[in-house]
Amino acid sequence: MQFSPPLQKAILIKRYKRFLADVTLADGSQTTIHVANTGAMTGCAEPGDTVWYSQSSNLKRKYPFSWELTQTAKNHFICVNTIRANHLVEEALSANIISELSGYSSIEREVKYGSENSKIDFFLSDAEQKDTYVEVKSVTLLENEQGYFPDAKTTRGQKHLRELIDVVAQGHRAVLLFAVLHTGINSVKIAKHIDYKYDELIRAAKSAGVEILAYKAQFDVKQTTQVKLAQPIELKFDTP
Repeated sequence: MQFSPPLQKAILIKRYKRFLADVTLADGSQTTIHVANTGAMTGCAEPGDTVWYSQSSNLKRKYPFSWELTQTAKNHFICVNTIRANHLVEEALSANIISELSGYSSIEREVKYGSENSKIDFFLSDAEQKDTYVEVKSVTLLENEQGYFPDAKTTRGQKHLRELIDVVAQGHRAVLLFAVLHTGINSVKIAKHIDYKYDELIRAAKSAGVEILAYKAQFDVKQTTQVKLAQPIELKFDTP
């Protein structure tokens, strides 16, 4: 995923009302930018962090700047715009970077499915492979050198796990794909200390045959013009 023109940087003052943040621009002025992230953003939005933002050409937007990346005090880069996770996965699928999901002739986005009125992030089909349902979750929470998902209780995420279990029961292939968007994360665990029910459901999903993958993004940290999913990383499951 290429950012063109290159992202610009600012210093974070504070994030508030979930979708807004105040920043200090390079010229010393202050402004409000849009935040496309409904999560807690724990560790991704500390006052004083560097914010890398894009600018919309849509003159009707109230807030033309959008927060894309965070550069932390420890020099970690994090993609905080959750909309970008699916863009990165789509590029990786098209380029056959995710080896477990390569070779499909058709890739569809946002396809309705399931008994709980859901939309799957990607529906993959091919004459020689099972229909495959891929749910994408972005991972940005780092605690004590360990990456975790989720960063807050997620009833929506729980619903998606139930839907994926049903997909397998119907004879199809179901995949939960963690897109790791934090340079400091090198393995992923389920945050049962945050959402115990999600931990229970993902164990049930794994036992039912839902495949769980984790791929880490690579950042062009010199120019901040490019992010891409590049490599698989370890998934860790604690003993129940």
